[in-house]
Amino acid sequence: MTWAPERQTPLQVLRALDAGPRGLLESEADARLALHGENVLPTRRPPSWPLRFVRSLRDPFTAVLASLALVSAAVAAWGTASVIAVLVGVSCALRAAGEYRADRSAAGLRELVATTATVVRRSGPDADPAPREIPVDQVVPGDVIRLGPGDLVPADLRLLRATGLTMHQAALTGESAPAHKYPADEPSSGGAFTGFDRPELCFQGSSVASGSGTGVVVATGADTRFALAYGSRPGGAWLRWGRRRAADTTPGDRRAARAARLAYERRTTAFDRSVYGISWILIRFMLLTPPLVLMANAALRGRGLETLPFAVAVAVGLTPEMLPVIVTTALARGAATLARTHEVIVKRLPALHDLGAVDVVCVDKTGTLTQDRPVLDRAVDARGAEDADVLHWAAVNSLWTLQLAEMPSTDALDEALLDAAATLLPDGLDALEYDAVAALPFDPVRRLSTAVVRTPDRLGSHTLVVKGAVEDVLERCTLDDGERARITALAAAQADDGLRVLAVALAERPARTRAYTTADERGLSFRGLVALRDATAETAADALTALARSGVAVKVLTGDHPGTAARACRELGLAPGTPVTAESIDGLGDAELAALAARTTVFARCTPEHKARIVRVLREQGHVTGFLGDGVNDLPALRASDVGICPRDAVDVAREAADVVLAAKDLTSLDHAIAAGRRSGSTIAGYLRITLSSNFGNVIAMLTAGLLLPFLPMLPAQVLVQNLCFDAAQLAFAYDRQDPASLRRPLRLAPGEVLRFVTGFGLLNAAADLATFAVLAWAVHAGADASGQASFHTGWFTENLLTQALVMVLLRTGRGAVAGRLGPVPLAAAVLATVGLLLPLTPVGAALGMAALPVVYYPLLGVVLALYAAGLGWCGRGRTG
Repeated sequence: MTWAPERQTPLQVLRALDAGPRGLLESEADARLALHGENVLPTRRPPSWPLRFVRSLRDPFTAVLASLALVSAAVAAWGTASVIAVLVGVSCALRAAGEYRADRSAAGLRELVATTATVVRRSGPDADPAPREIPVDQVVPGDVIRLGPGDLVPADLRLLRATGLTMHQAALTGESAPAHKYPADEPSSGGAFTGFDRPELCFQGSSVASGSGTGVVVATGADTRFALAYGSRPGGAWLRWGRRRAADTTPGDRRAARAARLAYERRTTAFDRSVYGISWILIRFMLLTPPLVLMANAALRGRGLETLPFAVAVAVGLTPEMLPVIVTTALARGAATLARTHEVIVKRLPALHDLGAVDVVCVDKTGTLTQDRPVLDRAVDARGAEDADVLHWAAVNSLWTLQLAEMPSTDALDEALLDAAATLLPDGLDALEYDAVAALPFDPVRRLSTAVVRTPDRLGSHTLVVKGAVEDVLERCTLDDGERARITALAAAQADDGLRVLAVALAERPARTRAYTTADERGLSFRGLVALRDATAETAADALTALARSGVAVKVLTGDHPGTAARACRELGLAPGTPVTAESIDGLGDAELAALAARTTVFARCTPEHKARIVRVLREQGHVTGFLGDGVNDLPALRASDVGICPRDAVDVAREAADVVLAAKDLTSLDHAIAAGRRSGSTIAGYLRITLSSNFGNVIAMLTAGLLLPFLPMLPAQVLVQNLCFDAAQLAFAYDRQDPASLRRPLRLAPGEVLRFVTGFGLLNAAADLATFAVLAWAVHAGADASGQASFHTGWFTENLLTQALVMVLLRTGRGAVAGRLGPVPLAAAVLATVGLLLPLTPVGAALGMAALPVVYYPLLGVVLALYAAGLGWCGRGRTG
């Protein structure tokens, strides 16, 4: 079975480690250091810049650009080839820089790890154990570590002894409140505690908030949960775990190992899938077009390699050269607007497109839906009736426990009770009303606290005010079985409703000078219950409504109690359904979990591995997922999602791993980011649909005319100039204003959908081109003579630019664009049409082999264009660009 110290008693752990409470011998420690290696986070040698650059060329999108450069060079279009080569270089450099930043994030984790540790070791078998400071990288499994206030935990420990020990685990869990830690004599069943909240374990990366403790090291280096959480590379425990024989591990262990491995592999995001799909379609067409042109002309017209420049020009005409420029400009403008207006930082530009495609957002409850602070919900007596006296005594306990016990940090529950008392009690809480005598602070074992006070009007007696867990307080009260059962049921009903319930009890004792102890917490008189709930975030309800209106589903993945998470959802108007605990999904396969995740809103008691697995199966089912997290425990899910999102105050490593950083842990800013992503995605999708459909239609027409005509339908130089004019006009798409209708649903750039759009409108464009051929054959009497061929080339050149201008205007925003809104795209289309009409009449046109057209051609061309525009309007009804 897998090594799990939480499932064993302390004695079993010590035996398994061949260690004892007196510490290791120095010789044993040296041998273990040689066996296990130094206690350092795993690293790998970063690749050199040239190697990073070369690796970037494997990207299909970059391959398209490189192919275009080669094709352009083959037809001696050196200017185009040079521009594309620069784009390839910039793309590869930006990708290499992103990988460099990712490597830096791993190096930054070392700041969260201790540099020295206090260990107990012996110089010889008969020597007394002695504590001493050693470098943290010399700590080995089996070492006994002593912890004190402010110490960083050097490795994963199983506690042997502890006194008032609390740990700061925000770097691991994102929770700001210190976690209570204490040794457990019996193995943990796993039902009450999961992941980092196990009370008997202290984890590397956390620090001591208060108290002291002694523990035995159970994992070091790559084997620690901290290393697993941020993604240790080969050598870590999870990799060795995954290599074990199936008979040695449980199904849950194997799934966790697989989830850990997948979480740290580079994910393919929605943007990658979209661009890769379209890029490979273009590559196939580019590779297929020249051979088809050559073979068809050789078979039907007897032409040979003299048609190669034309075939290559056709291949160039098929591909949208401005795609990288449009994509980069649209995404950069959207990211700049987000940063300026909503303080949202997009670290990876393609992540902005992915935000626009997101249809499922997974969030934690604490700090996102709630404010990470409790507030009083009710204070009731033993019968369940509202009773202000119960709140009064609970606040007295909180006030004097904090004052006399000198706690290192204020407990959030006590703060909530004091705030409620100051607000809700008629006279507030008067600190001078009582004389404080003593305080017994909260202890995680007995789970209650006691304040001893004396009132001025009751001389000779002391009042013990006890507050704590319901079961532990009732155990110390004088109650019959019926009363105890009724109060327990009342508390359980409130807990099931997602409330944190505390019991309050009193006891009168004769005044004395002897110190009070926990033995005095007996024979209490039950006073009532106080119930607290998590305060919901102020903007969460409106943000959830906006996300739902935008077609984005919200899944809550939390380590909290299912009732607590469900209550927070209900208060915010999000139907929680039936919450599912992480334990119940351990036995499910990926297909079963995917079906469960599709209909479940709240997953409670989640470990980091559970969160990552849920996100992964949602992605595998075709959803585009975003994950909002802020702790080291959220790293697997951040990396498993299409878009990793974190707030600005997240731990450093989470900010480095995230693709998008929000100004605050607030869903409102996330909604703005999604809207910006949809605007950018709509721009890119519109450009691709319009450009590819126009290019596809032109290529079909060129291939058809090349077979029907005794001469080339257009010279290679004219094809390239036409492409250059269209490409320049297409830059306006990056600055276009989008129709609000395109922002109402997730916008995914699906290659199949783009291909269907391009095929349909491309055939319509080809029909217009072929109609133009007929007009040209009649109007200019094109034949074998040079003047007739020049007129044919000119007429088709003009018609191509005019039809492309029509496509830009009529298809960019669907039917609503026919009315026309002044903007960059209509203006660019007007310039393109003007160039198409006037360029043949200039010296540049003459240099390109163009000639003047007869007047009769223009009204006939107008008829063709009118029919084409009508066809675009009819086919484009209801479509958006």
